[in-house]
Amino acid sequence: MFLLIRSFFSQLVNPMTNHAIQTENLGRVYKIHGNRKEEKVRKELIALQNVSLEVKRGELFGLLGPNGAGKTTLIKILTTLLAPSSGWAKVAGYDVINQPQEVRPRINMVSGGESSGYGLLTVRENLWMFSQFYGVPGKEAYRRIDSYLEQIGLSDRAHTKSSDLSTGLRQKMNIVRGFITDPQVLFLDEPTLGLDVGASRDVRRIVREWLAEDEGRTMLLTTHYMAEADELCDRVAIINRGQVLACDSPAALKHNLQHDAIFEIETSPLNGLDANSLEKLPAVRKAAVGESESGARLTLNLADESGLGGVINQLAQKQVNVIKLSKREATLEDVFVDLVGRSMEEEEHGGEAE
Repeated sequence: MFLLIRSFFSQLVNPMTNHAIQTENLGRVYKIHGNRKEEKVRKELIALQNVSLEVKRGELFGLLGPNGAGKTTLIKILTTLLAPSSGWAKVAGYDVINQPQEVRPRINMVSGGESSGYGLLTVRENLWMFSQFYGVPGKEAYRRIDSYLEQIGLSDRAHTKSSDLSTGLRQKMNIVRGFITDPQVLFLDEPTLGLDVGASRDVRRIVREWLAEDEGRTMLLTTHYMAEADELCDRVAIINRGQVLACDSPAALKHNLQHDAIFEIETSPLNGLDANSLEKLPAVRKAAVGESESGARLTLNLADESGLGGVINQLAQKQVNVIKLSKREATLEDVFVDLVGRSMEEEEHGGEAE
């Protein structure tokens, strides 16, 4: 009877129903102060602009975008580490500005490449310490720690000082730290950054298993790895320069491009050709240019396959050799190119910071 009463009142106290995360017109502007010729210079950097999202309870939701798109800024706001400049956000049913003390016990966050913990403590000691910050009972904490260390392949380093771990192994420890508190909402900010292929695969497997164990768990994952978002996420919001450009399941986002014929062409150096000049050719809807070992890699979205002939003729006129040509199905990278006008790699090199 006591357990039933406690469960009833816990539902009243925690208003989270169908949505684990909600934002409306969320914005963040950074004020940049500097001096130029003894005159005060004040600039604004818009990190987020009118971001409105709803993440369902039990969902694995992805934020996909280049470095500097605003993903980390959004996560910092949702985890009560940063105040928004405009709009509002709720996590687990509570307002992140007015009720941070209610949000924090219900969430956890892991960022790729972070250095958390104390170097003099072992992996197991560090994880136990973090579990106690959240009030996890000692026996249960050790059970979870040992279980996740086994799953992620870190059991043999349980008694190794964290200062003696490589960057990749330290990131594995940080990821375990996110799971052991059993949060209602877990934020993973570029979790596989710096991990090798095998370790990244282990992380993706644990993510799927953790969500499958309890339908009430929710995860928000930020990444700039297209394949990772495609494999893991129920829905994806594509974000660039602080704005959400599209939000849907990976399959639905790619389906919108099924009418295009998508070709990849590996060439010698382009001798002055660029994406803009290629997009002026008949039937070329979008063109993205990247680097390859031989020179360049073109990704072309054609409204009709007949447009390929015009592209090949243009390359020949510029004395550009075609080394490899292939047609493929649409990917999330193609969706990004269609929305932004250039590849994520190009956007990272030419986009704004933060």
